[in-house]
Amino acid sequence: MKTKKEGMTRGSSNIFADLDLPNPEELQLKARLTHLIMRIIKQRGWTQQQAAKALGIKQPDVSELSRGERLEHYSVERLMHFLSRLEQKVTITVSSKELSSEEILIVPRPLVGKSPTSIR
Repeated sequence: MKTKKEGMTRGSSNIFADLDLPNPEELQLKARLTHLIMRIIKQRGWTQQQAAKALGIKQPDVSELSRGERLEHYSVERLMHFLSRLEQKVTITVSSKELSSEEILIVPRPLVGKSPTSIR
């Protein structure tokens, strides 16, 4: 919720909502997933070309992801697939007053014929 104090506006926890962009929750989720993907790539010391090979995309696409550009071209599902290709376990939790908490686990498959270190 936005609040004003002494000429300043305090934003919410979602910058996309503060900017009145459509689908702010989806945009925030995409940004968080992209940040995780890029953090893993950086931690592994991969070049954009190596990351592209691991993710199954082209190097310019990795460059766009690294800058947070054109996220509208990537679905949440595809970003989760990238995490799986990076051998990350993805868990989706659904809960509400009506339902008990339900977890969906997406277990990564190893890179076919390649260990993560052989991609370097």
